[in-house]
Amino acid sequence: MIPKYAFVTKGAGRGKEKLTSFEMSLRNAGIGEYNLVRVSSIMPPHCKIISKKEGLKKLSPGQIVFVVLSEASTNEPERRIASSIGIALPIDRSQHGYLSEHHSYGQSKKTSGEYAEDLAAYMLATTIGAPFDIDKNYNEQKDIWKISGHTVKTQEVTSTAEGPKDKSWITVVAAIVFIV
Repeated sequence: MIPKYAFVTKGAGRGKEKLTSFEMSLRNAGIGEYNLVRVSSIMPPHCKIISKKEGLKKLSPGQIVFVVLSEASTNEPERRIASSIGIALPIDRSQHGYLSEHHSYGQSKKTSGEYAEDLAAYMLATTIGAPFDIDKNYNEQKDIWKISGHTVKTQEVTSTAEGPKDKSWITVVAAIVFIV
């Protein structure tokens, strides 16, 4: 059972209860009507990333769907939360890639997304023999990787929000959804 397609999505949702805000965030992301099963961080070889619109057409309500999902929740007024998925793919798509989940408090959308992207790139680098300096981010290492023949494509998806002043719950999610 190897996924042939995947799509990225994100959402945010509010509710009086934490569970309600989580459900609303899934609905906002377009994946609230599926039975989600969390999986770990491998992007299958040859798995094509398609648009969310195209991916949702391939799913049916109630279907069991595998996802790499990041989530963060708060009911603390004005507390910033972020949820990110990082994706790192080798140019040779006959090899697997890596996905990373990152959730944080206080980070900006940019900082959280870059962290998730760097984390996925680091995990991939350790498997393909690319030189990787843990103290440098992916952008600082791109040229080194190209020179050494280890070209990697990365991206991220991030959802952020701030805690509502009325102390209701807010949840943010970011996900990559697999289609088998």
